Amino acid sequence: MYYIIYGLLYLVSLLPFFILYGLSNFAYFIIYHILGYRKKVVFNNLDIAFPEKSAIEKKQIARKFYKNLTDNFIETIKLLSMSEKEFSKRAETVNLDAVNLLASKGKNIQLHSGHQMNWEYAHLVIAKNIHLRLVTVYMRITNKALDRLFLKIRSHGNALMVAAQDFKSQGHEIFKNQYSLGLVGDQNPGAPQSSFWLNFFNKPAPFVTGPDKSAVINNTAVVFVKMVKLKRGYYNFHCSIITEEASSFKKGELTLLYRDFLEAAIREQPDNYLWSHRRWKFEWEPKYEKKWIDKVDAPLNKA
Repeated sequence: MYYIIYGLLYLVSLLPFFILYGLSNFAYFIIYHILGYRKKVVFNNLDIAFPEKSAIEKKQIARKFYKNLTDNFIETIKLLSMSEKEFSKRAETVNLDAVNLLASKGKNIQLHSGHQMNWEYAHLVIAKNIHLRLVTVYMRITNKALDRLFLKIRSHGNALMVAAQDFKSQGHEIFKNQYSLGLVGDQNPGAPQSSFWLNFFNKPAPFVTGPDKSAVINNTAVVFVKMVKLKRGYYNFHCSIITEEASSFKKGELTLLYRDFLEAAIREQPDNYLWSHRRWKFEWEPKYEKKWIDKVDAPLNKA
C-alpha cells in the first residue's frame, strides 16, 4: 500500500504549482462548503480565542484557514519532488545564524514551535541549515502507509525523527552527544492530570510538561520558532532565542513564555493556525489546581 500511495502522490507532486493550487482550491470547496470538515470545532475554537471579533470576522478567518490547510497539504506533497533551489526560494529562516553560533559554542538547543503553517517546510528548512542534527519528536499517524510516507518527507536534511511513544526509551542515547531538539509544544497531552494548566487565550488548557522540564534539566538553550506566511507557498521562519541557560528558569516559566509567544504569533496571522485541532479538548477541573502555573489565579469551578 505504501508504494502505491507514494507512487501516486509523487506523480501529483510533479505537477506545476498553478495546477496544484487549483487542486487545493477544489479541495477547499469540498471540505469547507460541502463536507463542513470540523466546522463546529473550528468555530468553537475561534469563539474562545477571539470573543471580541464579529461573526463575519471569524467566518473570514475560518475560510482563510481552510484554504491554508489545503495549501499546507498540497505544499507538503510537492516536497516529494521539489528541487533544493525551488525549496530555498520558498522557505527562509530568520536569525538561524544566531542559533548556529550557540551550537558552535557547544550548547544543546531546544526549538519550540506550534501548529502554524507550513510546519513541514519549517522542519525541513531548519533541518537542512542548523549545524546540529535536528531530533524531532512527532506523533505517529495511525495509517502505517501514511506514517511511513510522512517520515520519508520529514527525514530529509539533517533530521532524526523519533516517535513520542519511543522518546523516553531513546532519550538517553540522544542526550549523549550535542543535539538540537524540535518540539511542538501545543500538542494535546495524553494525561491532563499530570500536565501544566494555564490560560491559552481565554480558556484554561493543559500543556505538555516535557519541553519545559527537559530544557531545565539539561540546561539547553531555548529557541521559539514563529512561522510567517508571506504569500501562497512562501514562508519565513523566525527564530527567537529565549535563553542560553534554561536551568535558570523555575518550573513552568518557559511554558508561560511559550504560551505568550504562540498567542502573539497567532494574533498576527490568525488564519495560519490549526484551528481544527481541539486545543481545548480537556475541561478544567479544580482537582488540577496543583498543576496550575499561570500568574492569574486558577478558576474556582469548571471552565
